[in-house]
Amino acid sequence: MARGTNKLSAKFIERKDLKPGLYGDGNGLYLQVSPSYTEGDKPTKSWVFRFMIRGRARKMGLGDIDQVSLKDARKLAQAKRLLVVDGIDPIEDRNARKTALVAEHEAQKAKATTFRQMAESYIKANQAGWKSAKHGAQWVATLETYAYPTIGNLPVALVDKNHVLKILEPIWTTKTETASRVRGRIEKVLDRAKAMGLRDGENPARWTGHLDQLLPRKSQVSPVEHFAALPYKQLPAFMAKLRKRDGVSARALEFTILNVTRTANTIGAKWSQIDTEGKTWTIPGELMKGKKGKRRPDHVIPLSDRAVEILENLPREKVFVFPGAKEGAGISNMAMAETLKEMKVDVTVHGFRSTFKDWASEQTSYANELTEMAMAHIVSDKTERAYRRGDQREKRVRLMQDWADYCASGSSVQDNVVPIRVPA
Repeated sequence: MARGTNKLSAKFIERKDLKPGLYGDGNGLYLQVSPSYTEGDKPTKSWVFRFMIRGRARKMGLGDIDQVSLKDARKLAQAKRLLVVDGIDPIEDRNARKTALVAEHEAQKAKATTFRQMAESYIKANQAGWKSAKHGAQWVATLETYAYPTIGNLPVALVDKNHVLKILEPIWTTKTETASRVRGRIEKVLDRAKAMGLRDGENPARWTGHLDQLLPRKSQVSPVEHFAALPYKQLPAFMAKLRKRDGVSARALEFTILNVTRTANTIGAKWSQIDTEGKTWTIPGELMKGKKGKRRPDHVIPLSDRAVEILENLPREKVFVFPGAKEGAGISNMAMAETLKEMKVDVTVHGFRSTFKDWASEQTSYANELTEMAMAHIVSDKTERAYRRGDQREKRVRLMQDWADYCASGSSVQDNVVPIRVPA
């Protein structure tokens, strides 16, 4: 005998005197009356569907009677009952559909991520591994100036070749180096977007096999610019004037010239890197310029007598050898350049490395590999190992002392200069 269906009526479910409990309508549909635990409030009424599946009794809510009518509740219960007949748990089915909707919503939200948002997330994720805050600031500045006006608010998934060219073409021949860096940064941001599943296909900012077919090579439109350097014959007179100047910037510049280092190494020099007893300055490999992804060895500089003297006359209360005005930081990267400007010398700090190289090549017989190592240029592993050995290491010490002696030799050297002592 078939069980009764449609037992309830609209009038019945509206009754105010229904006591808490379940009232069956048939086919698993029930009106559930629940007591109110707040004084003065009426009991709540809602629909539930009760069913058995895989030997387990379950109960599924179908909504409040104020939102779901009796007629609609019967339709819902019938639909859920058909799922049970097919061996599908209606509760699990509903949860699965909810999860799918949430995932779809998140995917749509993610695809709406703008290029600016993706760039900001890239910078945040990578800035801890960058050598300086300045590098991060340059990332932000170049993207703000050149990329964001065109693609900043564009969904990262929609950035294409035409957008990239619109950014690069106006500056490719006039600001080539900057344009090249902007291209590389856009490429990295789009690579991150693809890795996060927010983009498909090729990277429109890729150079090799793509933009190199649409834009001229950097060397074709922007010849290499060399740093202005002081002729080595004028160096002794310059150093004599420099030594007469007071201040941290002047000593930092002198120290930089004596050790043939880059500006970044000097302003980042810390007392923990200095071994005054062993007369060496060890710059950690991770702070050395080199090919990305390749671990550079530590750069150990033998300190000349004058370099040690400079250090001995500096206070050691701070972490940095040449402390700047800002607490916990070295001097500004423009401090030494400003000293040159004040001395009315039209050269760059980096240019003194060329001065050293010219002096070593023309006035000494030191091996080229040795001078390259002194400048922290990359040499073969075999060569580097050789110059770390005792006898070869001594040549590095003599080279740096000879350079310091030349720097301190007084007035400008004449054209008929006699070469200084060379290694035996």
